[in-house]
Formats: sequence, C-alpha cells, structure tokens
Amino acid sequence: MSKSQQPEGGDGRNGMNRRTLFAGASTVGALAAVATVLPRAGSDSAATAPREAPKRGGGYMLSEHVKHYYRTTRI
Repeated sequence: MSKSQQPEGGDGRNGMNRRTLFAGASTVGALAAVATVLPRAGSDSAATAPREAPKRGGGYMLSEHVKHYYRTTRI
C-alpha cells in the first residue's frame, strides 16, 4: 500500500491510532475528575441545614434490633 492509499491515523486498520485513543481516554478521565470535584448547585444548603428535633421525642431508639446489631459487632 502506498502512502496515498493508507487511511488517516497511521495504523491502516480503522483510521484511529493508539495516540488518538489514549488522548481521548485521558480527556474523558480528566473531565470525570473535574465533575466529581465541582460542587453541585443547591445541594450544600440542604446538606448543612440542621434538622429540627422531633416534637415528641423520637429520634434514636435503643430497640432490640439495635441491641442485636451491637452484639454482632463485638470482637
């Protein structure tokens, strides 16, 4: 095959070479890393707002189920 008959990309198979593949993969990885670091709009105010205490007590209760869980976690 002469140089004019080869498809662009250099490896002669489908036009995509390793360098292009790795460049694309690293770009996708960098975008994913940036997306996980950026804060989400509106989620901070709901996450940091303290919850009100229940009017009639409530909240954490030491039930038999909870006691059983604590017994199973002992070493």
